[in-house]
Amino acid sequence: MPSLETNGTNGHSASFQFFNVIDGKPRPSKEHHQVLDPRTEEPLWDAPIATSEDLDDAVEAANRAFKTWKKTTVAERQQAVHDVANCILKNVDVLTEVQMRETGKSRLMSKFDVERAAWHFEYYGTVSLEDEVQYEDDTVKIIATHAPIGILGAISPWNFPLILSSVKVVSALATGNCVIIKPSPFTPYSLLKFCELAQSVLPPGVFQAVNGGADLGERMTLHPGIHHISFTGTIAVGQRILRNCAQTLKKVILELAGNNACIVCDDADLDKVVPQVAIGALFHAGQVCVASKRVYVHESLYDRFLDMLVDESKKFAVDDENSVAFGPLSNKANFDRAVGFIDDCKKNGYKIVTGGDVKPTGKGFWIPPTIVAKPPEDALLVREEQFAPIVPVMSWTDEDDVIARANLDNAGLGASVYTPDLDRAHRIARQLESGTVWINQFERPHHAGFFGGWKLSGFGGELGKQGLLHYCHTQSLQIAKT
Repeated sequence: MPSLETNGTNGHSASFQFFNVIDGKPRPSKEHHQVLDPRTEEPLWDAPIATSEDLDDAVEAANRAFKTWKKTTVAERQQAVHDVANCILKNVDVLTEVQMRETGKSRLMSKFDVERAAWHFEYYGTVSLEDEVQYEDDTVKIIATHAPIGILGAISPWNFPLILSSVKVVSALATGNCVIIKPSPFTPYSLLKFCELAQSVLPPGVFQAVNGGADLGERMTLHPGIHHISFTGTIAVGQRILRNCAQTLKKVILELAGNNACIVCDDADLDKVVPQVAIGALFHAGQVCVASKRVYVHESLYDRFLDMLVDESKKFAVDDENSVAFGPLSNKANFDRAVGFIDDCKKNGYKIVTGGDVKPTGKGFWIPPTIVAKPPEDALLVREEQFAPIVPVMSWTDEDDVIARANLDNAGLGASVYTPDLDRAHRIARQLESGTVWINQFERPHHAGFFGGWKLSGFGGELGKQGLLHYCHTQSLQIAKT
């Protein structure tokens, strides 16, 4: 395995070399780019930029490997993903360091992400799709079996590069597919390093990585040798990917924006609920696909809830190296977008009850927890997913009204409901047009629960046993009885 160390430290506590990984080998590049450390705005390491030839070579290697990989047994693939999990855990310190620098997360949060990525591989080391008898009578037996699609092009996000990408990689490998992954250009390092390390336990061509920008992702979606795309990102890019994939009828999974609603009922215990809502809205500075982006609190509790939320938000400290839950915005593009939301609130005279500062430390992409009281429903902060620690808190009195307000077209990824009355919670949850609804807990996908967006928030899904179906063809075997 190539050495992780390089001669230059680039001002950081550790230095690394990064490569595209093609056909089991690290491949250097003539062209590179650097990412800024979100905490310091200092440049990090050189990241290779893959060429069109690199992508073609990766696709050729993947299709060559697929001829053998698709014939492996479930047991053999489960052993392989178990080996990948062990590889991750053996290299937890390296991966933690790299991801911490590129995302701005604290060391504790980054280490949790790395361990969670290994957890996904461990889970699918024991979960698989079995043949299913769909129908049987005296004349015929019909069996559903599941065949791999082929080559997956995984286009990954920057907010949780290892956790979210691990879902795509392990789902594909466990079902007999090969994977070419493209990291976000904002966070290329941890995925390139993960793929490089994984070559020690996987056959060449089964899992590869190519780094680049939107142009490389575009070529992946149009490449005839790639049969399946899984993407996590914005609605606009997801729509473009779907149009591109239609040209070759690729299978597609899209996890897109979630302008998620959180509903707090009038019987909620605020001592329990407010800390949950705070972490649901502010964890990782709000840069979570399923974070509480809009909070609706019953009018009878509103003033007390708002005061308690302001106090709770003070626990999410700016520039704390040891913070488990909070950090800077992960890149300048998202920081600038977040500043635009704050500027819009100030321009329109909305009531900012805490926060609202920009770069309070003078360096790094920091925005402190910012809470806005009762902005109108047509406010930019309410209509659009902010993906930042800027939380609009609205009031409600009528249950049907708050459900209607919650069900925006871009709010189909997740939602949460807080009430001790579980019958009421079920009644509200089942009327929310979201792929997942969390009841009396903050929003976090569970590895065993299917996860997919509705409406503008997604197409298809993943996670859980059901998620594996989206990485397979279902073949129907109809067997005559003589």
